[in-house]
Amino acid sequence: MLMVDRLDKDYSDYLKIKEVFTKGKGKYGWRSVKMRLSDMNHKKIQRIMRKYGLTAKVRRRNPYRAIRKKTMEHRIFPNQLQRAFNQVVPFKVFCTDITYIPFQNRFVYLSVVKDIASGEVMAWKASLQIDMALVVETMMGMPSDLCDNAMIHSDQGFHYTSPSFIKIVKELTMTQSMSGKGNCIDNAPIESFFGHMKDELDYRSCRSFPELRLKIEEYMRYYNYERKQWTRKRMTPVAYRNHLLAQVEG
Repeated sequence: MLMVDRLDKDYSDYLKIKEVFTKGKGKYGWRSVKMRLSDMNHKKIQRIMRKYGLTAKVRRRNPYRAIRKKTMEHRIFPNQLQRAFNQVVPFKVFCTDITYIPFQNRFVYLSVVKDIASGEVMAWKASLQIDMALVVETMMGMPSDLCDNAMIHSDQGFHYTSPSFIKIVKELTMTQSMSGKGNCIDNAPIESFFGHMKDELDYRSCRSFPELRLKIEEYMRYYNYERKQWTRKRMTPVAYRNHLLAQVEG
């Protein structure tokens, strides 16, 4: 217990402050004490509290409140796509997801946006970090003039429910749609693409991240402009996109 010298000139004021501090169960700071001792100078209160070690107990942050707040910031959107994968108008419905590519005892993360109608890869980004920049910068690569009133479908992953992703989707004037929780079939077009890519991409021979990124870039160009698909009238995604647009315009 703190021993106080009764001859100390601050002793009488200390007793007043100590009485208020004790009534506050040790939780009062100098402002709370000042409100109850309005006739005492606030600088004196601060000095005496420091001098005699009257330090307020800092209330610990409630972890459950922080989790609840974080959950409220993240939003889930209903599944508006409902597995309607047979789209015939390009630039109206897009799907997106993240996959990982094994690379030198770690992973490279690849974010992709794909047009469901044509199968064309519209935007992508590879990164050594699976952070928010990965999906935000992928969306920034989307041609803004093609996004107006379009739908972007994803799973319910942390990245897609985050305020940052929701914000850029709104800026692009797109509508969000999400798969049912844990149901990858709801986003089958992008899952199928990742499966083909990993079978065909020569990522195991890469010795550096820039080399792997270049391989991915070459594959995306090959996939869009050269890789013909049986289910798209044996056309490449870009050729099929032009075919569909011609039908719409006709």
